[in-house]
Amino acid sequence: MRKAVYGVLVVLVAASLAACATTSFTSSWKAPDAQPLGSLVGQKVVAVAVTKNQAMRRSAEDTLVSVLNANGAQGIPSYSILGDDADEAKAKAAIERSGAVAVVVMRPVAQEKELSATSSMYMGPRYGGYWGGYYGYGWGGAWGGGVDIRTDTIVTVETLVYSLKQNKLIWAGQSKTTNPSKLDAFVKEVAAGAGKEMKKAGLL
Repeated sequence: MRKAVYGVLVVLVAASLAACATTSFTSSWKAPDAQPLGSLVGQKVVAVAVTKNQAMRRSAEDTLVSVLNANGAQGIPSYSILGDDADEAKAKAAIERSGAVAVVVMRPVAQEKELSATSSMYMGPRYGGYWGGYYGYGWGGAWGGGVDIRTDTIVTVETLVYSLKQNKLIWAGQSKTTNPSKLDAFVKEVAAGAGKEMKKAGLL
């Protein structure tokens, strides 16, 4: 199994969840010869979140497992079978022993700040007579120098889905989420969006 499987993994079977407005997928790729996963009801799927922050990892994996379970699959958090072991051979053996049919990967790749500024909207000129026309309008609508400056946090996440039966990466996508707050909500937003993308690709 490729090493990428052990990056930040996220369970994607969330077709029934509504995608959050703050998350959008900027790219989506499907392996040309990938076969649909089919129904995952009753099937085991490993949810792994690889991060050096173990508390965050466990919380993210638990959230992903709840999404899987809500859609009929049997979610398995990776920490329950892999622990903190980063050895690929041992991880591969543990996942195969679990009987899982798929592993879903979500890996944060970037976090950036974006500044935006807004001021009064320009409604177009009101020319004509200076007196009794433009004069009052011009001063009444004069810009006072106030500008609303906002800082947004944008998190880019790479999501990967591996079919263990096909022994290959079958789908990958990259998403951007603006101002994520709670970890569980963030994970669900990305999972829902990824589920929609996979459904479009005919994999779910």
